[in-house]
Amino acid sequence: MQSIKVNHEVPRSLLSSSYKFNDYDFCLPHLLDQDEEYLQHFLDAKRKGRYIIMDNSLHELGEAYDHKRLLHWVNEIKPNEFIIPDVWEDIVGSIENADTWSEYEFPEGVEKVAVVQAKSLHEAIECTRAYKRLGYKKIAYSYGASYYNDVCPHPNKDLGKALGRISVISALHSQGFLTDDDRVHLLGCSVPQEFGWYEGINCIESIDTSNPIMATLDGSTYTNGGLLKKPKSNMNNHYDESLLVDNELLNHNLRKFKQINNII
Repeated sequence: MQSIKVNHEVPRSLLSSSYKFNDYDFCLPHLLDQDEEYLQHFLDAKRKGRYIIMDNSLHELGEAYDHKRLLHWVNEIKPNEFIIPDVWEDIVGSIENADTWSEYEFPEGVEKVAVVQAKSLHEAIECTRAYKRLGYKKIAYSYGASYYNDVCPHPNKDLGKALGRISVISALHSQGFLTDDDRVHLLGCSVPQEFGWYEGINCIESIDTSNPIMATLDGSTYTNGGLLKKPKSNMNNHYDESLLVDNELLNHNLRKFKQINNII
């Protein structure tokens, strides 16, 4: 069994119940400015001593959130981990950001995490090496990079994305650029069964994905093999809605997610 910390991002209507199934809380800083209930949820989480990873909202906004507001919320929430601003599929811009943010002083106990951005396996290797040289102890890999489909061509693009990320991380691991002593976060997924395919790679420490929540909103039931396609529902489109959730299906998908990925 794998001991990996799991978070499933949820729409506002499920915030209060998310403590029951999330190992930690994954914070999107732009929502702290937009939604008082969301802010209160994370203030309460901090007060309860829950583990918090704060993102920079690039996936949701197309670019990292305003840097001044990011600094404000890091100092206000004091998350256990903060994913510093990266630039989508831009290795140069992402390394430059990592260099700049490595110099910022954060509150005690806040660890900086850097996201690898690349357009090829070679760039992924170089980006990983650069972050390590800059002193980053935890590195993240997103699920949606275009080059994953080049690394692992597949007629099913969603499966290709998953297989591509596995191929990249496997290559990094086998060539010694990642070791079992390193710490890795996996951002999102296209298909939920991906996380069970990292057998022999013991540096995966945490993951976040709304996949079982979005599958539930689609009315999709996880099988023993997971899903063949990424759910159509998207958090950006559902966060504000008052949703009637099929709790039986939700609980099934949450349980099945851990089962198919062999996660404790």
